[in-house]
Amino acid sequence: MSLTEEERKDIVKYRVEKAETTFNHIQINIEAGYWEIVANRLYYAAYYMVSALLIKNKFEAKSHDGIIRLFGQHFVATSKVKKADGALYSRLFSLRLKGDYNDNYNLTEEEVLPRVQETAMFIERIKILVFQD
Repeated sequence: MSLTEEERKDIVKYRVEKAETTFNHIQINIEAGYWEIVANRLYYAAYYMVSALLIKNKFEAKSHDGIIRLFGQHFVATSKVKKADGALYSRLFSLRLKGDYNDNYNLTEEEVLPRVQETAMFIERIKILVFQD
């Protein structure tokens, strides 16, 4: 994807806003006990922020696995991001897959609720990197 610098900045800004909006959808679903939806929104909030970071740094991925790989390769492996953040991002992806596609299992509060605060902090740490010059 060949973007001008202005287009890149606009997309990054949009993805950051999308991450924050998506995270804001979580509380109402916690109150309703919709743990699959909470897991989905946690992952996508993190996904939008990580994709903003990748786009800002001119990395392009065409799939969720590609984003995970590029994030790990260029940010976790280089210690720009803590390994624990890389592990959390992968855990969120796994939870989303389990919640969205596993017909024989329902996610529980115990599995999902601890990830809410972790994801909020993850988003803030990645946001700092996105807006660093």
